[in-house]
Amino acid sequence: MSGAAGIFSIFDDVLDGRFRNRLKLDKITGSLTITNIRTEDAGDYELKISGAILRDTTFRVSVYARLPVPVLIRDCSSSSSSSSQYNCSVVCSVVNVRSVNLSWYKGNSVLSSISVSDLSISLSLPLEVEYQDRNTYSCVINNTISNQTTHLDINTLCQTCSDKGETLPFLYQSLLLWQIVLISAAAGFLLIVTVIGIICISKKGKTIRTKKKNTKHSALSKPKKRKTKSKTEAVYQNVPKKR
Repeated sequence: MSGAAGIFSIFDDVLDGRFRNRLKLDKITGSLTITNIRTEDAGDYELKISGAILRDTTFRVSVYARLPVPVLIRDCSSSSSSSSQYNCSVVCSVVNVRSVNLSWYKGNSVLSSISVSDLSISLSLPLEVEYQDRNTYSCVINNTISNQTTHLDINTLCQTCSDKGETLPFLYQSLLLWQIVLISAAAGFLLIVTVIGIICISKKGKTIRTKKKNTKHSALSKPKKRKTKSKTEAVYQNVPKKR
């Protein structure tokens, strides 16, 4: 390329012609664009500028494949463990990746992470959460230029295991049922005690009022005794003396 002479040449048949019809040169800026880029195009590229001063510049080009979306799967193989009665095991997986990080997030905090530099057929990262957990969990795959995220829906993913067809472990369901029964029984007992207490207080108050009323009525209707002079008078007669 000679800018002064206005001569621009592209040799795209080099290296077995793998750049054929894929090179574009900007005649104003001199920038070179490789279209339909592939991972095989990664490597070092050298720019030589000829003139009064000879300058060489080397560029390292890294090519990243489009990242796949992480796939979340419930791990039913751990359903026989004691913790599975209360927890759900989930695995985040990606395939055919290189130079990536795979991470589990709780909100904005990283819980766990795994990295791979060479091509990996499969990359997986497990996570265990409680059935009643209401936090936000997400699995993220990323490299230096992009990322892909899949959010965990506990209510949907942890609902069933294909080999058992259970919505939740039996023991966990039983515990929830007993909690509901006990709470309902306690509430019913308190209600009965409250009603009985109200009835007793009402009856007691009614009895006291009745007694007061009867006492007042008796006091009003009882006749008063009047003092009367005795009508009996002694009669003295002259008794003749014996001679």
